[in-house]
Amino acid sequence: MKRLYLVEPVVALYAFSCFLIYPLVQQYVYRRFWVQLTHTSYPISDNTSRCAASNSSNHTNLHEEVQKQASLFSLYSEILSTVPSLIVTLMLVAYSDRAGRKITIVMPLIGTLIYTTAFLAVSFFELNVYLLIGSTLLSSLFGGLGTFLGGCFAYIADLCKDDRQKTLRMAGVDMMIGLLSGVASISTGYFLRAAGFNWPFLTSALIQCLILFYAVFILEETVTKAPVDPNGSPRLAAIKQIFSSIYRIFAGKSFKTVLALLMTIFTSFSFTYIGGISMMTLYELNEPLCWSEILIGYGSALSTTVFVVSFLGVSVLTYCGVPQLIIVLLGILSVMSGMILVAFAKTTVLMFIVRIPMLLCIMPFAVLRSMMSRIVSKSEQGALFAYLSFLENFTNNVSNAVFNSIYFATVAWYPGFVFMLSAGLCVIPLSALVAVALIGVDVSSVVERPEPFDPEHEILIEDENENSALIS
Repeated sequence: MKRLYLVEPVVALYAFSCFLIYPLVQQYVYRRFWVQLTHTSYPISDNTSRCAASNSSNHTNLHEEVQKQASLFSLYSEILSTVPSLIVTLMLVAYSDRAGRKITIVMPLIGTLIYTTAFLAVSFFELNVYLLIGSTLLSSLFGGLGTFLGGCFAYIADLCKDDRQKTLRMAGVDMMIGLLSGVASISTGYFLRAAGFNWPFLTSALIQCLILFYAVFILEETVTKAPVDPNGSPRLAAIKQIFSSIYRIFAGKSFKTVLALLMTIFTSFSFTYIGGISMMTLYELNEPLCWSEILIGYGSALSTTVFVVSFLGVSVLTYCGVPQLIIVLLGILSVMSGMILVAFAKTTVLMFIVRIPMLLCIMPFAVLRSMMSRIVSKSEQGALFAYLSFLENFTNNVSNAVFNSIYFATVAWYPGFVFMLSAGLCVIPLSALVAVALIGVDVSSVVERPEPFDPEHEILIEDENENSALIS
């Protein structure tokens, strides 16, 4: 069987399978807590608002209590899964410089399949909902989304030599995530209304089995596995390789400060954006919106269009020669303005409209990854993306925990406070961006640092014409 250097199908199907169930997770937990606390069935209506039926103070108190319990459940899940996922991400993606990129793709797929199967079992047999926290912990031992994306971006960095091509292809991966997750989000509401929770979980699990087959048997490796030293311990050598690789990405004195600032922008921006976005579904389920599963599906789909628009924005702005720091600035301002508007959205129409200013919010991620990838050498790409995935995973999990805690404390008096906080925290990446601009280093013109001599490591070099055709 002929193998391919195309990781995009894996990313696309993975995004579809995950976002087919991600919007259902909070809804499923929310409904289970509703039944548990109210001792009544969950109200299902074709109306745009489920709040229209009852506006009594007792009804409002029930909504607030269910909101608090659902946010606490998300908090527990994030806390217990954070540390294992971070350790696995750092170890696997850095080790991919030595053992190959596919391990960072296959392992998270296995973990996601375990999580989806556990969710299907809890839903089908109506088991204790807190078993889902255990399944989250188990799946985190195989890595997570950060591990998967870190491996995919390192895979692309291996194949792309041109800086512009690298930026566009990484932005293209972000676009595919948004496009397929948008389709999945639209399908989720109708799927849930027509068939309940079980069938979406089963469909997602089957798709993940298909992705595993492609990743194992069709996807080609870009890195040759380092030979095992017969005189030493392979495990010890692997651990030394991981930490030495991470150390080397900061060893160059020329652009160490710039790299640290770019990582600060990346992680702080990820913290503010993910923290705000993660509270959208609970905010839409709460009064006065009280969205149904159909509206939540449309809202999630509209939110994911930012990936497509951001890709087009990166493509056009890069083609027009707009400085990369300006592209990052536009993305940060997009998030800041959108979160402020969400905090004051009280009607369905406004909740859809406020997503428009956020259409460019994904642009900074692809641009910053490309800028940082340009600074380090070819053999350090895995270490770079391991560290980036570690930081991104850590900040995302911490932001989810922090924002869920704040939402739990403020939902009774001002549910939109978390979105105002998200907008205010955008000052941190903006300040770091100004610092990079004041340093005056044009990262796009930096020539990659030379390869450190390592006889145990070799990137596969294919025929130039064939490789160019595959990448394009």
